[in-house]
Amino acid sequence: MWSPVVVKAGRSGVPRKQPTARQERLGRELRKLREAAGLTAREAAGLLGAVSVTMSQVESGVAGVSEARVRRLAAHYACTDDELIDALVEMATDRTRGWWEEYRGVLPPAFLDLAELEHHATFVEVIGTAHVPGLLQTEDYARAVFAYWRPELPPSELEPRVEHRMRRRAALAQEGAPAYFAVLHESVLRTRVADRRVARAQLAQILKESEHSHITVRVIPFDVDGFAGASSSLVYAGGRVPALDTVQRDTPYGSAFVDAAAQLQSMRTLFRKVESASLDPAQSRDYIHRLVKEL
Repeated sequence: MWSPVVVKAGRSGVPRKQPTARQERLGRELRKLREAAGLTAREAAGLLGAVSVTMSQVESGVAGVSEARVRRLAAHYACTDDELIDALVEMATDRTRGWWEEYRGVLPPAFLDLAELEHHATFVEVIGTAHVPGLLQTEDYARAVFAYWRPELPPSELEPRVEHRMRRRAALAQEGAPAYFAVLHESVLRTRVADRRVARAQLAQILKESEHSHITVRVIPFDVDGFAGASSSLVYAGGRVPALDTVQRDTPYGSAFVDAAAQLQSMRTLFRKVESASLDPAQSRDYIHRLVKEL
């Protein structure tokens, strides 16, 4: 099983060429705390003996920040949520260089950001109404999905995407893997992105994964009333504290990450509503078995 490589921490405040979504999220959370305290960036920088541009770089994720500075800022901001502060410190001091970094400059940053999000998640909830979720896909299924893009991807673009998607599955195999809940509409299970062989193998893969105690798969059959969530596909990743949860959704223009409190609440409600229309796990496994026999 792959293990992350730990690298030495860089000096806080050193500008980054391309901050990750996780680094940008840390900056946004620090900005939220500052604004809640009614302080300007200039005033906050003064509390640290720094200039306002330094605070701007920290809050945009362009510059790192030390544990001492995170705790000093939290104290100046009168933040008393110790769990949130500890989680922010963890984000600030984490220097794990994940396998996804091998694809920097090869794949769009959103691919790397999603892999990092799943690696750090405390739980993952997924709604699949378009495709089988990435962490459950077989290699042939993933290749068929990426090969369908227009304009067509050359092998030099296609294969790294397929390989990256397969390596993302490490998130469910790592020690202390997060609980994973997937709700799949029957249309996803019946759609043949390639041929019958690939479809059978994909259903078998879903059944195999669902045997793990930390993985739950539920199916929404066609023959169910009250389901109007055909556009509900999402990935909801739990943070160390609820305030640090994140939602990833695919859009016509690429991947989008959502973390505003009101939107997170809306997505939590959406998942529960979609889940309520699904069969229980045992019934879902029986349903998938029946679909396999029909192929």
